[in-house]
Amino acid sequence: MSALIHEQASDELKNEYRKNGVVKIEQVVGDDWLEKLSSVADSQLSNPGLWVTDTNPGAAKDRLFTSRYRWETDPIINDFVFKSGVGGIAAALMESSSSRFYFDHLLIKEPLTGNPTPWHQDVPYWPFLGKQICSAWVAITEAKVADSSLEFVRGSHDWGSYYAPEAFDGKDGWASEFEGEKCPDIEASRTEYEIVGFDVKPGDAIFFSAWIIHGSPGNSGTKRRAAISTRWLGDDVTWFPHAGCDPTVADEDTTSVTGQYPADNQRFPLIHCA
Repeated sequence: MSALIHEQASDELKNEYRKNGVVKIEQVVGDDWLEKLSSVADSQLSNPGLWVTDTNPGAAKDRLFTSRYRWETDPIINDFVFKSGVGGIAAALMESSSSRFYFDHLLIKEPLTGNPTPWHQDVPYWPFLGKQICSAWVAITEAKVADSSLEFVRGSHDWGSYYAPEAFDGKDGWASEFEGEKCPDIEASRTEYEIVGFDVKPGDAIFFSAWIIHGSPGNSGTKRRAAISTRWLGDDVTWFPHAGCDPTVADEDTTSVTGQYPADNQRFPLIHCA
């Protein structure tokens, strides 16, 4: 398979990704994967892993839950990363000859959850630089923009901005160590921006640049919103740990060298290569 060709990433979609910073592709994964991923969601809600955010433990409503970095210990997540084909689509959309895996992120909003995901860029939170960094947000359940799905400021990946990361729970933490311009208050002035959102069905995927501004409401619906987001690194990426970035993987955890391509197959495995 050619580096820039994938049966689920047409030239039209690549052009849309290049221009807008985000695309939706329907039915990227099938029922077999969805059944397995749903079981992971249930398991994590009952027995959370190490890297977890949980606003209302044990509740069936009004609960924002996330779990990260499961790929090394959870066989289902590991198989998904290596075998689902999502990394190949990411490479094609980024127009990269390769994709390395960064981390997995399970995101669950139970019914009637008020906690939104604030408007933000991903890249300042992460210890990397490069334009070829993207997320593949795969819907495990149905989600509509009206209640819980993602929205994006179209084209903001090309603004040249690098906004300060902020803790989603409003508490001081590693993100507070970053000094820089805050992300604009998109929600307070929505009419000033070109905002696009995507209704998704189980198996649909939203691929988006780490540089695009995005967010989502809580979950005003009556059903769970669950998704698995995997993060992908392309050819132009360099290792860039900095104040205010996620310390889960730091200098001491990788052979990667600041300013150089992160060719650490143990920590950032090469999943797709031409």
